[in-house]
Amino acid sequence: MKKSVPKASGNRAMAKRSEPDGQAKGASASRLIDRRIEELGGWRADVLARVRALVQEADPEIVEEWKWMGTPVWSHHGIVCTGEAYTKVVKLTFARGAALQDPERLFNSSLGGNARRAIDIHEGEKLPEASFKQLVRAAIAKNFELAKAR
Repeated sequence: MKKSVPKASGNRAMAKRSEPDGQAKGASASRLIDRRIEELGGWRADVLARVRALVQEADPEIVEEWKWMGTPVWSHHGIVCTGEAYTKVVKLTFARGAALQDPERLFNSSLGGNARRAIDIHEGEKLPEASFKQLVRAAIAKNFELAKAR
């Protein structure tokens, strides 16, 4: 007998159907991210779409993933960063941000830990695009270095 699973709404339901644990990768994840951007609308959609384009420009081989029931994730040899939209901020969390050089001081959130670092972008703020792409490339290089050491 099949178990009854309660239906979720929005992206979460779509993610749940794509993968049993709410995760998706590749084209399926890309569609979920497209949909998330459309649903957000406004400045948060613009920021998330621009960040996505910058990540892809920085590394055309980046893999898009959809994890944790609704979080866009960009990976290459491990998680590079996530893109989360909240009411007043779009948060870009770098999984190994604490290990990265940040000469332009883009990291402005989650500064206390010894692993992650984040960039919070508020409405009207501009992300320094060249510096951001450098940070993405540095995160990929760190992931590659750690993968090679294993």
